[in-house]
Amino acid sequence: MGKARIWKRIILWMLAGIILAAAAAIAADRWISWKTAPYIYENINDLPPSEVGMVLGTAKYYKNGTINQYYRYRIQGAVNAYNSGKVKYLLLSGDNAQHSYNEPSTMRKDLVNAGIPASKIVLDFAGFRTLDSVVRTRKVFDTNGFTIITQRFHCERALYIAMEKGIEARCYAVSSPKNMFTVRAREVVARLGALADLYILNREPRFLGPQESIPAPQTLPENVPSYPAVTPEELNVLYPEPPAAPEKPADNTQPAPAAQ
Repeated sequence: MGKARIWKRIILWMLAGIILAAAAAIAADRWISWKTAPYIYENINDLPPSEVGMVLGTAKYYKNGTINQYYRYRIQGAVNAYNSGKVKYLLLSGDNAQHSYNEPSTMRKDLVNAGIPASKIVLDFAGFRTLDSVVRTRKVFDTNGFTIITQRFHCERALYIAMEKGIEARCYAVSSPKNMFTVRAREVVARLGALADLYILNREPRFLGPQESIPAPQTLPENVPSYPAVTPEELNVLYPEPPAAPEKPADNTQPAPAAQ
């Protein structure tokens, strides 16, 4: 067998392997999309209400300084979900690996400027990956049945991770930029990475830490009654009733006789 024929077979086997790998990647991508489709809502009116909406972070600006449309749509989606009463709290989960790069704080600033009360916003600074954000929402922030807010392609991967981790979630799919071929191609690779994390590497979030419930539980000192907060006796001490005005004595004098 000549060298030319050997190289030809090697190239054919390599091409066959590439085609099979590409077909497997596309099949896995389509499987994830199909399995998570029932839990994705694109119309805010159809979205079931939940206590917490978890916004997946991304950079606000591209490297050239222009606004990231994925970021802008997620912020607007979070505002819409809160103002429509579909979520009561917003958990902002993102990367904070560098001092100059802080996704949760940037999102918080823009949401407050959009009219969301600061008391309804919770920050998660350890959402380094989608897996970290989803699992930390359940384990650290003690939240189940929450709503994820991001683009549809991201919804599918986040929901698949949640389902495989036994976490109840749904997703509000916000708008996407028109030209997203490159991002969508990268998503196929990201989904393969997620499958490896779930079934091969068994990865967990980089950081967990103490549990922080949403909303935070309110505790009272031991000597303070829970209800009523102020007893009637304490209320009288704080706000005593003013003393009653003394009654005027009855006037028993007879009127003087009229002049004749």
